[in-house]
Amino acid sequence: MHLRADLHIHSPFALAVSKHMLPEQLLASSAIKGIQVIGTGDGLHPTWRSLWREHLVNPEGICVVPTAEVEGLHRIHHLILMEDFDQCGALHDLLKPYSSNIDRNGRPQVKLDGEEIAAHVHSVGGMIGPAHAFTPWTSLFATYDHIRDCYGDEPIDLLELGLSADSSYGAGISELRQVPFLSNSDAHSPQTNKFGREFNLLDVNDLTPRAVLSAIREQRILMNAGFFPEEGKYNRTACIECLHQYTLEEAIAHHWRCPVDGARIKKGVADRARELTDGPSSHRPPYLHLIPLSEIIQRVLGTASPSAKKVQRLYNEFISRFGDEITVLIDTPEDEISIINPAVGAAVQALRAGKVELHPGGGGSYGSFSFR
Repeated sequence: MHLRADLHIHSPFALAVSKHMLPEQLLASSAIKGIQVIGTGDGLHPTWRSLWREHLVNPEGICVVPTAEVEGLHRIHHLILMEDFDQCGALHDLLKPYSSNIDRNGRPQVKLDGEEIAAHVHSVGGMIGPAHAFTPWTSLFATYDHIRDCYGDEPIDLLELGLSADSSYGAGISELRQVPFLSNSDAHSPQTNKFGREFNLLDVNDLTPRAVLSAIREQRILMNAGFFPEEGKYNRTACIECLHQYTLEEAIAHHWRCPVDGARIKKGVADRARELTDGPSSHRPPYLHLIPLSEIIQRVLGTASPSAKKVQRLYNEFISRFGDEITVLIDTPEDEISIINPAVGAAVQALRAGKVELHPGGGGSYGSFSFR
């Protein structure tokens, strides 16, 4: 069976996360969005695990996969996938001696390097790889040029691309040739323009966490989907204060200090990926670029926010008619969408045809889009 999976989210026990990120709301958002496999996020947190236990079997029929993110030495973030909460508990116990906040913070800091963390994950039967691998603050490639520099002799099982990259950014890096790429939302809110904004289409043999992990391990990833990379906050090299964007050569010439305000210039994901590329692009599953439906409606109606009442009223009408958001964006004929709202129908068709003008983000500010 082919299932859409978002495997990286967070709980209210992590920093800067909505208090509404609770199992009931996340399952409801999954059904509205069209996500059939959800990662719990923050699976090392004991209370968060207990909140999920009664929802592992749920009326929505959604497969719940225990997942976690930890911050290791050098502020590198690692994404961890597990088969059950017993593995989460065992990993918690192994990492607790090296973490002062593993029982308090959903995304704990662990005083171990990538090789040591990966060895512990593998010892309990889990999977691990770099989270948002190209992001310029807390990622593998923000600190290192090669996987081995971080993970040593321990293999990685996956690599999460992050919102500012798609598959093409890693396809030309030779050491990643056999590593599965994942695209996940890293959502801090259950709102459907955040949750499920990136996902993976997996060929899964059974509706269980073990089957989901097997599909990833065996590279049965049929498609990645998510942002245009230019929409991400760190796609372009830019000043972190005034957000002025620079070429890589200009940033180097300015010694990574903005001549306008003296603030730091942060290297963008696009430039970093070009630096790391060392060969021809390998074959990868297709990457489908999508824009959340509520943001399309916001653009059409000209409102200030995708949460505006008239945006949500029209959004709910589409969900009531067609079942879920991803079905509207991918499968529903334009003429059927246009029965509800012709301008939204035209915008969705423009998205499908690639008639999107992108205004790249950088320096911590999201990019934007318009339709041609």
